Amino acid sequence: MLETIKLLCEINAPSGAEEPIRKAIIKQISGFAEYSTDALGNLIVFKKGKQEAKNKVMLAAHMDEVGFIVRYVEDSGLLRFACVGGIDTRVIVGKRLLVGEKAVTGVIGTKPIHLTKGDERETMPDIDSLYIDIGAKDKEDALKYISPGDYAVFESGFVNFGNNLIKAKALDDRAGCAVLIEMIRSELTYDTWFTFNVQEEVGCRGAMVSAFTVAPDYAIVLEATTAADIAGVEAGKQVCELGKGPVVSFMDRGTVYDRELYHMAFELAEKAGIHCQPKQMVAGSNEASAIHKVRGGIKTLAISMPCRYIHSPSCVLKTEDISDTFILAKAAAEHLAQL
Repeated sequence: MLETIKLLCEINAPSGAEEPIRKAIIKQISGFAEYSTDALGNLIVFKKGKQEAKNKVMLAAHMDEVGFIVRYVEDSGLLRFACVGGIDTRVIVGKRLLVGEKAVTGVIGTKPIHLTKGDERETMPDIDSLYIDIGAKDKEDALKYISPGDYAVFESGFVNFGNNLIKAKALDDRAGCAVLIEMIRSELTYDTWFTFNVQEEVGCRGAMVSAFTVAPDYAIVLEATTAADIAGVEAGKQVCELGKGPVVSFMDRGTVYDRELYHMAFELAEKAGIHCQPKQMVAGSNEASAIHKVRGGIKTLAISMPCRYIHSPSCVLKTEDISDTFILAKAAAEHLAQL
């Protein structure tokens, strides 16, 4: 799966511009399953198993990544922008970007420190005060390469480092997509549905549409979630930890999860001999927030991979957590199919 994750992370596909990643996923699963694309751009996949399932089970992951969109070009050639998805200002100042269809190199800049005054030196700059510098001489020069409405993404390579860790942009949720691809390419006991969704980072819009189309009895969301297991964070606020396995949520800001499915996940993990941990804070959200409210309601389980520095150019995952997430997701899908 690591090679698949590397391939997917090196593709630039922010919310609303998922076509490149969708094409790459189709190439990975072609010949292993039936698939279609809906009007919004979701990729909906059906994998035939050795047996028909008593219940229709759907596994979901999102294709999009956080990014930026150019909103205005100044006379100086500097670009004003808006964030696409939730990005903390602290992780973007000075970062390198790829801008527009031509993937022009840009850098996010702000007012120099020697020109700041008073409280400006003590607080993070407002997003509206930042700009993207593509090295253009002026507005006319900049417009040769980009236009308002063009996207930008972090420029960041895939790196193996430390104790079985990987670093890349967009591990949220290209790692989840890779887990689904691996399941599709494997032999499954029961018929299973998979959705690779668009626009999760701007409000789980794709998941609502694909879940309505598939109309499953049960859904499993594969995600990445914040791991704050770093210096200076007290244990009760670390959310989850790298190396302790997939993270199962009991509640977040978008969903109160089905208690039966929550406990089921830990029982299956114990049976499989893998690590598993609860998400220790009621924070964040994922596609379950949209899926569980579709049609007459869908019982939904969220299985996440603990990720440090999420929504930044340097997301970090531990490889064992990825493989354990695959094991748990497959076991949960099989269990729910015959429940």
